Amino acid sequence: MNRGKQSNGKQPSLAQLRAFAAVAEHLHFRDAAAAIGMSQPALSGAVAALEEALGVQLLERTTRKVLLSPAGERLAVRVRAVLGEVEALLEEADAVKAPFTGALRLGVIPTVAPYLLPTLISLVHETYPDLDLQVHEEQTSSLLEGLAAGRLDLLLLAVPLGMPGVTELPLFDEDFVLVTPLDHWLGGREGIPREALKELNLLLLDEGHCLRDQALDICREAGRADAPVTTTAAGLSTLVQLVAGGLGVTLLPRTAVRVETSRSNQLLTGYFADPAPTRRIALAMRAGAARAAEYEELAEALRGAVRPLPVRVV
Repeated sequence: MNRGKQSNGKQPSLAQLRAFAAVAEHLHFRDAAAAIGMSQPALSGAVAALEEALGVQLLERTTRKVLLSPAGERLAVRVRAVLGEVEALLEEADAVKAPFTGALRLGVIPTVAPYLLPTLISLVHETYPDLDLQVHEEQTSSLLEGLAAGRLDLLLLAVPLGMPGVTELPLFDEDFVLVTPLDHWLGGREGIPREALKELNLLLLDEGHCLRDQALDICREAGRADAPVTTTAAGLSTLVQLVAGGLGVTLLPRTAVRVETSRSNQLLTGYFADPAPTRRIALAMRAGAARAAEYEELAEALRGAVRPLPVRVV
């Protein structure tokens, strides 16, 4: 499409656009020049260069005043819009450069979210008030897919992951405890040997939960070749209610015990002999993430925030 003088390949500069916008607002070269801190000859030259680049006359100059031409009237609207978008771009760039601002899309596994999020959210509100924390609760496989695809920025989950391209920032270790019905022979005991798991009717979460895999690993370490599964649950709350109903026992991470066992008076908690079975919780990010320094600082702050919880900070 023929654009007249635009075919010379010249592009308007931001300085030219700002000069014309100032003249369009003030309709006076001296006042416009003062408003944007340019000399009057430089302002006049910038507007003339813009007219040449666009191939249209923007101003009608007389000895007494400056008027916008019909083309100038139309293009002044566009120029103001362009300058507004440039200003927004610069503001957004400043926000990106400022640490702990903008959105942080955090993925969390279901066996961590209810017990650690209150601490994390409180930390963010108090320490990083300009951070827009967006939480997504999903199983580990979905979280890792989201991290790799850029849908998520940071994960809070159990490790090790053994995933190439993912950097883990360890936070804490926590023991597993045995939750039993009131009449169970191990209920309330301390120093339970892991070998006791060989003979227990262990209730587990559904397939896909990393806590299920961890429980099965603990059983294998205790010398149990298999763990026949007759009843499963989608979440820890349901799992604990099944225990309260006498259907078996289960393993809970220490951070979940107070929340989950307080819902029933038909439960007891048993503790394993040292070294107790444990899991490690960490933040995970893409290797080489642009905000890696922020995530490392957040991990350190979170280590301090979880110290009152029944965990061992690493």
